Amino acid sequence: MSNSKENFKAPVEKNETYQGEIIDLTHEGLGVAKIEHYPLFIEGALVGETIEFKVIKIGKSFGIGKLTKIINQSPDRVEITDKAYAQTGTMPLQHLSYKAQLKFKKNQIETVLEKIGKLPNAKVENVIGMENPFGYRNKAQIPVRKNKEKLETGVFRKKSHDLIPMEDFKIQDPEIDKAVVAVRDIMRKYSIKPYNEKENTGNLRHILVRRGYHTGEMMIVLVTRTPKLFPLSKIVPDILEALPEVVSIIQNVNPKKTNVILGQEVIVLHGEDKYRDKLLGHTFEISHRSFFQVNTVQAEILYSKVLEFAELTGEETVIDAYSGIGTITLALAEKAKKVYGIELIEPAVEDAQRNAELNGIENVTYQVGAAEEVMLEWSKQGRKADLLVVDPPRKGLDEQFIDAVLEMQPEKMVYVSCNPSTLARDLALLVAGGYSVEKVQPVDMFPQTSHVESVTLLTK
Repeated sequence: MSNSKENFKAPVEKNETYQGEIIDLTHEGLGVAKIEHYPLFIEGALVGETIEFKVIKIGKSFGIGKLTKIINQSPDRVEITDKAYAQTGTMPLQHLSYKAQLKFKKNQIETVLEKIGKLPNAKVENVIGMENPFGYRNKAQIPVRKNKEKLETGVFRKKSHDLIPMEDFKIQDPEIDKAVVAVRDIMRKYSIKPYNEKENTGNLRHILVRRGYHTGEMMIVLVTRTPKLFPLSKIVPDILEALPEVVSIIQNVNPKKTNVILGQEVIVLHGEDKYRDKLLGHTFEISHRSFFQVNTVQAEILYSKVLEFAELTGEETVIDAYSGIGTITLALAEKAKKVYGIELIEPAVEDAQRNAELNGIENVTYQVGAAEEVMLEWSKQGRKADLLVVDPPRKGLDEQFIDAVLEMQPEKMVYVSCNPSTLARDLALLVAGGYSVEKVQPVDMFPQTSHVESVTLLTK
């Protein structure tokens, strides 16, 4: 592929096969080989392996290769028994031993802190992993499509919307896997029409299942294209009979031709729009739209680290930005004098207020709004905080938010991050503003995938 503008010529040809050594993994876990300094990303290859690969795409700055043969295998490689799992992309690191996954995740954080954050001396602890790195997800969103004339549930093939039928999802709570199959069978029994994406016809689009890790309470959400779901009088009792743990059955109606799973219209078919789970001894009511950490065991470890870094004595004023339904807020409130939560999504705040009441916690006040706006407002009013806890989305902190932090000058800050590169960028700004990074504790919330969460302690 030559580009006359820049006369770029890659040292490899498309559809040709080459041999190379894998020298690195990208942050998504793809193997990196170089041919004459030109990087090629190859899925499924591991560091130290000599492989054969076929070039399938050539770009200006890198190419993509497809692994055809492993000539020299890494000792960290784990055999994948079922090809379907490799085709779906739900477990991109399943071919890497768990010990090596944890090392890869630590290394990922160290690398971005050095390169993006210019913090080569930041202390990154070893990643806290799981004893059993499978079966951890407390939530499933399973597409429903027609396959071989049957209503089928499974996973989309990577980068496509072809459904691969699947019953055992490996990283989901096995009880959730069973529930999906049970609901699927009931839907087949009553000839419910599976959704057809191309034509926007059929009815059942997705089956969502959420289950309380500590309570066992289960919620089933049937996402349909139209409000019709017949025969309801039989479907609901059948689900309750097959799955005694179910406390809530919701129908969510999404008529649009879209990739977004949930629609706006909600019909409660059984119970209420909520189920319960616990985190660090507090009970939470979770509605079908609420965000709740998908790995309960590791979330408890993550939040325990937040508390450990906070070292609260009972005298502090704390701000919890991006407070959601109050999962971290309530844990902080037990140990602080007063906690202020900030959350953009109004229903989440209503949930959070209810959860505070449910647990008899009275020293919490929530503010609806964008964290950066509220913080700016508060810093102008001269509000002070001894501790600021942030748990932002993947895009990290807004610059305005960071300005407000530097204006407010909390003594201590705990940054919970799900994206190492935005964490590194934000830490660099906070350090420039007079804070120092004490330590970073990564926690593996998503085993078998390349994601890594971390808790960072900053002091003034």
